[in-house]
Amino acid sequence: MEKTSIVLVDDHKLIRDSWSFILNSDSRFTVIGETSNGEDAIKIVKTLKPDIVLMDVNMVPVNGFDATRQITKYCPGSKVIAVSMHTMPAYAKRMMQLGAMGYVTKNSSKDEMIRAIIEVSKGKKYICEEVKNILAQKELEDETSPSDMNNLSRREIDIIQFIKQGFSSKEIASELDISLKTVEVHRYNILKKLKLKNTAALVNFINVNGL
Repeated sequence: MEKTSIVLVDDHKLIRDSWSFILNSDSRFTVIGETSNGEDAIKIVKTLKPDIVLMDVNMVPVNGFDATRQITKYCPGSKVIAVSMHTMPAYAKRMMQLGAMGYVTKNSSKDEMIRAIIEVSKGKKYICEEVKNILAQKELEDETSPSDMNNLSRREIDIIQFIKQGFSSKEIASELDISLKTVEVHRYNILKKLKLKNTAALVNFINVNGL
């Protein structure tokens, strides 16, 4: 039986070492490469063409969103499973829109990680139980919470990432190739959806919630 080849992408060496030990201890898998950043991940995947890429979402300077976009474009045979500290469905939705086939949080068990790898290897999509439970709970609620990130669009999440890095509206417009007015409208909508008064409050919200 041919082993499923895997590349690990995470900016914490201890996490990479742990994944590598667990996966290489299973006869069904083999870790063929690892890296701490998204930029190198793109190069490694292009070269090694693994079956699976376990992709951390929050990295700098190239984050998991951008790396996934590039990998699924140039290496469609390598299936990406996002691995994130974020349990918000909006993050899972964004990664899946960019081409990821799975989303697992760092609270997930070893067994669930392995289940995700197996399912995605078969061409199926996989969302971990933690995020699925949040989605189910959200459907049962009549009203969203005052600061519910799940209401944000994919573009608004992109803009929040740039705001976190200290980009001005003009710089964001240039990066996303949209008009300054469009950026300002998005920023207004973000504040409105999160029920925040100004950009300072948004930056504080981002820092407090580890976004």
